[in-house]
Formats: sequence, structure tokens, C-alpha cells
Amino acid sequence: MSTTPTPPDRTDDELAALDPAAMLRYGLSFTGAHRTALFGDGAVCAAVRLDRLGVQPRAVAFVAKIVRGGGVRYAGDLTEPVPGEEAAAQVRSWLRSASDVAGGPDAEETCARWLEAVADLLALRHTHGRR
Repeated sequence: MSTTPTPPDRTDDELAALDPAAMLRYGLSFTGAHRTALFGDGAVCAAVRLDRLGVQPRAVAFVAKIVRGGGVRYAGDLTEPVPGEEAAAQVRSWLRSASDVAGGPDAEETCARWLEAVADLLALRHTHGRR
């Protein structure tokens, strides 16, 4: 068994080109491959985008807490869910897209867990550097 890491299948640029809003809509509405894609490539895409905009992991983790406390729609209506105009606009669009399908506590919890996954990936990028 080799201990050499396998190079990633996609570059940061390829992942950043994905559509997290669409992935949230499908990943919250369906399980299986859609949910896997949301927590896989979708979370990495969001982390890459937010990393490029200088967002700190704690800001995204805080948005997850807001989703749990007030709901996806409430979080999506915040003027600045994360610091920075462009980053806030992206996160708002993702949350608003999610709020269209997050019709209950299970979907809202899944969205909060996704945001925590994004925050964790962002923290890993900050700790271990970017490729």
C-alpha cells in the first residue's frame, strides 16, 4: 500500500467554477449522489471561493450557528453574513437558494452541517496552505 498521496482530480479553479447554490438545492432536496456531491465537491468549491476572498473559517462556522438558531431564510436575509461585500453576496445567494428548498428542520440542519464542513475545509486550507 502506497503512502504517497494521490493528486487531486480537480484543480482549485475547476472546483471554484462549480455552482454551490445549485448543489445546495439538489443536495438538500435529495439524498444519495446529490448529497454526496454537496458535501464533497460543493463544500470544497465554497471553501476555495471564500478562501480567495479572505474569509476566515470562524465566520462561516458562525453562519452555521445562525442557520441553526434562526433558520436558513433568516441567515440568507442578513446584510453581511460574512465579512466582505463580495463574500457576503456569495454566501447570501447560497443561503437564499437553500431556503427555497429547506422546508423543515432536517434540511436546515443539513445546511448548517454543510456550512461547518466548508468552515473545516477553509481551516485546513489556512493551516496547511493552498495548492
